[in-house]
Amino acid sequence: MFERRNIQRTYLKISREVKDFLLSDKSREFFIFLFFFFVAGGFWLLQTLNNDYEADFSIPVRLKGVPNNVVITSEPASELRIKVKDKGTVLLNYMLGKSFYPVILDYADYKGVDNQVRIYPSQFEKKVLNQLNASTRLLSMKPDTLEYIYSTGASKLVPVKLRGTLSAGREYYLSDTIFSPDSVLVYAPQGVLDTITVAYTQPVKLEDISDTLRQQVPLRIQKGVKFVPSSIEMMLPVDIYTEKTVEVPLRGVNFPADKVLRAFPSKVQVTFQVGLSHFRQINADDFHIYVSYEELLRLGSDKYTVKIKNLPKGVSQVRFNPAQVDFLIEQISPDYGD
Repeated sequence: MFERRNIQRTYLKISREVKDFLLSDKSREFFIFLFFFFVAGGFWLLQTLNNDYEADFSIPVRLKGVPNNVVITSEPASELRIKVKDKGTVLLNYMLGKSFYPVILDYADYKGVDNQVRIYPSQFEKKVLNQLNASTRLLSMKPDTLEYIYSTGASKLVPVKLRGTLSAGREYYLSDTIFSPDSVLVYAPQGVLDTITVAYTQPVKLEDISDTLRQQVPLRIQKGVKFVPSSIEMMLPVDIYTEKTVEVPLRGVNFPADKVLRAFPSKVQVTFQVGLSHFRQINADDFHIYVSYEELLRLGSDKYTVKIKNLPKGVSQVRFNPAQVDFLIEQISPDYGD
């Protein structure tokens, strides 16, 4: 309560001082001074901007209409640097209000010699002048000649492959990486085309992914090579981990006809992590624990450490109970099983 009263008292004091100043003769003199100061500044600015000045600007350059089987191996300059002269007011308008449109070069309009195209100022200067005021003088353009080199390539279809690292958040996993399209056309000179087997994406690094993600990814640029399309959509389905346990029998392989494997126990519990969407699909029949006769002979003991060579897709973090089993190789009579 005390602090609130102090704040109110301070506010009233400041308000009173401001009001007294605004009603005093000093404030009148101050505002008159400000008025004439801004008027004088305005006249000075108008006078200054009425003089002629030189300024540099950049105009984008775009090449369009390139056929799919044509590969641009040396791109034209991405922009024109122009130097112009005009009154300050006009140049200020260029700087603050007016943006320049790209100079569009249509591939079909220019003919090359030995796969090289040169476009001289007389062929594109008008596209620059049309964007300038009538009073503006164009002093210079750099570069003064636009050129590019191209080759006509053969084509083939190659698969898309991810370049980068992906990791899901805790308790999640990436069930797949889906590209759309999963293959793209590649155009290149025949000698280069023969060396290309895949289309790699630009490096991608995504961490702690916890929900299904869709993202447009550009393909890696290679000099003298053209991919159509140049980017693809990548989808990363995300699933949540759950745990499941199944019983799997041990099976002997490569045993002689008169010998058979006896394991104790004959089945082990296999506990693993799998995505919730695949929980019902994965069962004991998807796991195979094979024990080879040759491997048991090399052990030199009667204990076998359980292991699985090939896991079903989407399964991870596998553990066994028990992790080791006792075994013996039993000799059987020829008429066993009759």
